[in-house]
Amino acid sequence: MLSVRTLALATAALSTTALAVPAHADPVEIQWWHAMAGKNGELVNQFADEFNKSQPDYKVVPVFKGGYADALNAGIAAFRAGQAPAILQVFEVGTATMMAAKGAVKPVYQVMADAGEKFDPQSYLPAITGYYSTKDGKMLSFPFNSSTPVMYINKDAFKKAGLDPNAPPKTWPEFFDDAKKLKAGGSACGFTIGWMAWTQLEVFSAWHNKPIATDENGIGGTDTKLEINGPLQVKHLQDLVNAAKDKSFDYAGRTTEPEAKFVSGECAMIQTSSGGYGVFKANAKFDFGVAPLPYYPDVAGAPQNTIIGGASLWVMGGKKPAEYKGVAKFLSFLSQTPIQVRWHEQTGYLPITKAAFEETGKEGFYDKTPGFDVAIKELTNKAPTENSKGLRLGNLPQIRDIVAEEVEAALNGTKTPKEALDSAVSRGDVLLRQFQKTAS
Repeated sequence: MLSVRTLALATAALSTTALAVPAHADPVEIQWWHAMAGKNGELVNQFADEFNKSQPDYKVVPVFKGGYADALNAGIAAFRAGQAPAILQVFEVGTATMMAAKGAVKPVYQVMADAGEKFDPQSYLPAITGYYSTKDGKMLSFPFNSSTPVMYINKDAFKKAGLDPNAPPKTWPEFFDDAKKLKAGGSACGFTIGWMAWTQLEVFSAWHNKPIATDENGIGGTDTKLEINGPLQVKHLQDLVNAAKDKSFDYAGRTTEPEAKFVSGECAMIQTSSGGYGVFKANAKFDFGVAPLPYYPDVAGAPQNTIIGGASLWVMGGKKPAEYKGVAKFLSFLSQTPIQVRWHEQTGYLPITKAAFEETGKEGFYDKTPGFDVAIKELTNKAPTENSKGLRLGNLPQIRDIVAEEVEAALNGTKTPKEALDSAVSRGDVLLRQFQKTAS
């Protein structure tokens, strides 16, 4: 039997030993659900891994949840089940939905303030953060992969068709004319288009300073109505229908599906997200260039400026303080200039901070990669107007599906362009009224 003195000494020794061992608690896990696949997804995983190795307290776990719509639906379902991730990537069309989801999200400006994390909204590019902020400039979600449509051209196909690869078409008439020449010169199709509803109606309207919807494109309130059936939009859809008939335009799908036709060399031009650059760079077997979107020269003031697409990171509600602190640390990590420069240069998505944009220029990257700054030049071409500062429409994912259906009806000849766009407006307005009721 141990004596009382021996037991006391043993207890003291154990206590001393226990105090000498560092208390390594398990890091707080932060689930990050995203929709980044391929090369972009690899970079997402690298960022999480680097953040985790940079400190011992938090562990970010990125989880790919499918496409944008899949990720949003998964996040909503998880929130209802009480199992939402701490961070959810939501495409820009889901912004109004997230803003209206009171209690489901915690605004980024509040997350950063509560955590005592250094955060200066003025250090971010206003053309990007304005989309995800309140009218008085409070950032609601964290812009992550912001993009805007640009035009990519196959320079080899241009040479083969006798066109100057360093002089891509500037106007829509030039664009349609070059498309015919490219097809005659050996390309299977002159052009294709990614994200049809976004690039050819939403951004197209802003680029020509035409409204997409009333009430400042929905930013002014939920009592908004679509206005995408004006004379210019109808004329443009008729021009696309004509190009489809003469086979210089190949419609290949509603989102990223057409990008495969450009990568393969089948279509010589494509208008799609600037975020497609990484995919094209990794897979195209030809020399390609980036150019601004074309415009109709008879529209006064065109070109105006483009609006952003892509996605932002929303911080979900109902989490513990330690999780929010970790989220704040991670958002600060993502805002670092070297991180933003890598993301911009490797993916084609826009840098979200002024410092990252300036650093990319100082490095000479834009000089070495002509055309890479086209997206930023388009966004900042002119001071935004009420028609071009963005849009915020409820049920926009469903509205885009309706617009795509109606555009497809025009392309296959079952409706005239005017009938198709009138129908898109009337059907879309029904969804806007439904959203207005739920948001009020």
